[in-house]
Amino acid sequence: MKQNTESRRKHASRRRPIVLGAAAVAVAGAIAIPVLAQASQDTPPADAALQRAFSAAAQEYKVPESVLMAVAYQQSGWETHRGKHSASGGFGPMHLTDVTPEMVADGAAGMAGRRDVDRLAKSDAQHTLRTAAELTGLSVSKLRNDPSANIRGGAALLASYQKEAEAKSSDDPGEWYAAVARYSQSHERRGAAAFADRTFATLKQGAARKTSEGQSVKLATDKSVAPDRTQLDQLKLSVAKSTETECPPTLNCAFVPAHPSNGQVADRPANGTKIDQIVIHDTEGSYESAISVFQTPGSSSAHYVMRSSDGAITQMVPTKDLAYHAGNYVTNMHSIGIEHEGFAAHGASWYNETQYQTTAELVKYLSKRFDIPLDRQHIVGHDNVVAPSSSLASGTHWDPGPAWDWEHFMKLLGSPLPSRHGVGEVGSAVTIAPGFSRNEQTVQVCPSDDPTGATPECTAVSKAANFVYLRTEPKADAPLFGDQAIHPGAPGTDRISDWGSTAQAGQQFVVAGKQGDWTAIWFSGSKVWFHNPGSRNTTTASGVTIVTPASDAPVKVYGTSYPDAAEVPAPLSPSTQAPLSMYTVPAGQAYVSTAAPRQTTDYFPAATDKVIFGAKKMYTIQYGHRTSLVYEADVTAKRSFNHGH
Repeated sequence: MKQNTESRRKHASRRRPIVLGAAAVAVAGAIAIPVLAQASQDTPPADAALQRAFSAAAQEYKVPESVLMAVAYQQSGWETHRGKHSASGGFGPMHLTDVTPEMVADGAAGMAGRRDVDRLAKSDAQHTLRTAAELTGLSVSKLRNDPSANIRGGAALLASYQKEAEAKSSDDPGEWYAAVARYSQSHERRGAAAFADRTFATLKQGAARKTSEGQSVKLATDKSVAPDRTQLDQLKLSVAKSTETECPPTLNCAFVPAHPSNGQVADRPANGTKIDQIVIHDTEGSYESAISVFQTPGSSSAHYVMRSSDGAITQMVPTKDLAYHAGNYVTNMHSIGIEHEGFAAHGASWYNETQYQTTAELVKYLSKRFDIPLDRQHIVGHDNVVAPSSSLASGTHWDPGPAWDWEHFMKLLGSPLPSRHGVGEVGSAVTIAPGFSRNEQTVQVCPSDDPTGATPECTAVSKAANFVYLRTEPKADAPLFGDQAIHPGAPGTDRISDWGSTAQAGQQFVVAGKQGDWTAIWFSGSKVWFHNPGSRNTTTASGVTIVTPASDAPVKVYGTSYPDAAEVPAPLSPSTQAPLSMYTVPAGQAYVSTAAPRQTTDYFPAATDKVIFGAKKMYTIQYGHRTSLVYEADVTAKRSFNHGH
């Protein structure tokens, strides 16, 4: 495969959250299915290297082996990742963190172009790998790349935390509660306790699995362990104020705070920052693992996490505050994020009716509070959010994926897509509406698309889907359109994670041509075609705003909407506003605007909740599978009233 495609897959595997990170994904699968593979008593020595490493490190630093293994299980599912870091900057089975400003910019905060990334990457909690290097005398490189060294570093950290908590070194795992809580790096009592409780629950029930590198690891059951929770007092952790949940009274909703580093305290919308979108995500892991990740410093967060089995909700960030969920800081400024327990590759088996109905009730409640329109232009998927910079465009997330039934969900919101199918004349707008249950599409699901481990090799799967494929010509054997960020100059693919060649239910585009059973639309700077016999995959879109270039020059497309540098007063540092290099709107093309133009905006929390508004305005347009931004002055806008055929 081409290098840019591999880059996208690498980022997709590290997602959430949004993309949970690679370590978090491993944890997610491990927690969702506690025993993934039984380890044999006669494990071949080559397959037991990781098990031996835990034993040796525990003995060297006088940490109970079961405690060391349970902590690693919670942090990584015992995966080594061989020098690759998670989305929260963690390396190896012990998830030793070494966060760089680049990781912050590339993560769920979406801070590309912002001046405060250096400050956010500096806290001690973001650099436990450096501390482990000092404790062990091992190099930073070795701790990143050598699993045995990484485990030694984690053991050294646990031993140091035991000493800091003034707890005696003991063979009794229950006497290590404070050290385990401290390993969470949470400065808040409930977050630290939640991590410790999950770790000791794993220790009690035991676990066994074979890692992706073929290492068989087993943690024996120890139902007799009795964690000493009174030790938590020795850590002198802060206690978050009791926070009322922001949920309809009919829902089962509790508040558990995300780590403060995974968002920003604000005062939306009172500070002038309009909340005008709700972003739907999936966790790529279990409900509990998502909550755990959001409590890990330097990671990500969402305002709400939704459990699959019964629709229980954990709110983790107040709606007035920014959660780092969308991978784009501007989107984070103006949106609320809802995570759903599940896996995009297996969406239909996780996105059940309980989740749909509970989420719909929550979304309607939020819509009423913040005056958010209940349409597909304001209720979006994470896969519809544009990257904040050119360098990040290939790695953007694709959740909740093609199995989220948008048409059913919008009906539950009381805003169903029009039922009368049709397509208007060239230049008019259409809404994609293929009908989920009757719209069977074939996709390739590969191991990197499926963190559950249930896909050992790339497999063609036919299933109900929320999209139509887009082709370069009006015929079934024509190449799929390849998005410029993923496949520059090359066709797209039918990979489930390849969002670039699909138009999704509820999205609106301008008709660019019609030929037989095929309809063309303007899409990502190109004219693309989809099969539309009898107009069964579209409805006409009336009353929408269509924008076209105001001159013969191509219009620059952006992923952010920051004020000009001259509009930001000293001593505040302006964010960088740069166009997405691979995208433009050529002369003669037209796109649907998803909302009225909005003033450019930036937020400076360190300056006492300072919001800066620029004089220029930008339209959000449905540019491709994702939305993008164009300056109001660069386009001409008109309302389209189309009654269709």
